[in-house]
Amino acid sequence: MFEGVLVKMITEIGSPVQYYLNFKSDVIHMNQLIGKNLFLEKIGSQCLNCGSDLPIFRQGFCKKCFFDIPSAGDWIMKPELSKAHLDIEDRDLDYEKKIQLQPHIVYLAVSSGLKVGVTRASQVPTRWIDQGAHSAIPIVETPNRYLAGITEVALKNHYSDKTNWRLMLQNSGLEIDLKAEKNRCLEWIPTEVKPYILHHETAPTVIDFPVLNYPDKVSSLNLEKTLSYTGILTGIKGQYLIFEDQTVFNVRSNEGQVIRLEVK
Repeated sequence: MFEGVLVKMITEIGSPVQYYLNFKSDVIHMNQLIGKNLFLEKIGSQCLNCGSDLPIFRQGFCKKCFFDIPSAGDWIMKPELSKAHLDIEDRDLDYEKKIQLQPHIVYLAVSSGLKVGVTRASQVPTRWIDQGAHSAIPIVETPNRYLAGITEVALKNHYSDKTNWRLMLQNSGLEIDLKAEKNRCLEWIPTEVKPYILHHETAPTVIDFPVLNYPDKVSSLNLEKTLSYTGILTGIKGQYLIFEDQTVFNVRSNEGQVIRLEVK
C-alpha cells in the first residue's frame, strides 16, 4: 500500500513510454501495474506550494497560492502575456525571467486531432507525452516565451490549441503528414519570429503509449465526488490512467490530492 500527494507522473520516452508516480517515500513504476487491480482512495489534500490542507483550487494549489505565486501567473496558460523580456514584473520578476527568458518551442502535434502548442525547449518531449500526442514536430525555437506565444496566437487562426481529451483517450487521432503541415504553416509565422524557424528537416517524434485496450466511451473519475475506486488498470496515456471498465483518472488535474493506492 502506498500513500502520497499526487503530482503529475514522471515520464521517460521509450517504446512504450515509461510512467512513474512520485510519492515522498515511494516511486511507483506504473507500467508494472498494468493488468492489475488497483484501489484508489482520497484521504486529504495538500497544497503543492504552502503545504496546507486547504481545498485544492487549481493546478494543485489552494486558492490563496493560486492567485499569489508566480508559477500560476496568467502567462503560464497564455504565453503571449509574458513580459519578462521587457523587464516588467507580473508577480516575481526573477522567477519570470528564469522561466520566460529561455528557449521555447512552438510545435504541431497530433493527439485528438491536429493542434498547435508552446513548451520550453527543455520540456521536449515531456510536454508531448503529457498531452497524449501520437506524434509532434517543432516549427520554431524562440529565445523567449513571448515570441513563442505570439506565434501560437497567429497559428491558432488555423489550428486548435486544445486537445479533446475524450477523443485522445479513444485513440481517435487522425493520420496527418506533420512535415507537410509544418511547411504549410510557415507563411503564417509572425515576421519577427521568422528568423527562428527550424528549417532543417526533422522527422516527427512518434510516441508509443502503454495501453492494452482503448475505451469506446470514457467516464472520468473525480476523487472529490467519488472518494474511492477499484478497477483493473489497462493503460496509461497522457497523464491519464485507463481502467478496464472505461473509467479514466487524470493524475495531472488531481495534483495536490492525498491518496492511498493499493494493488489488490
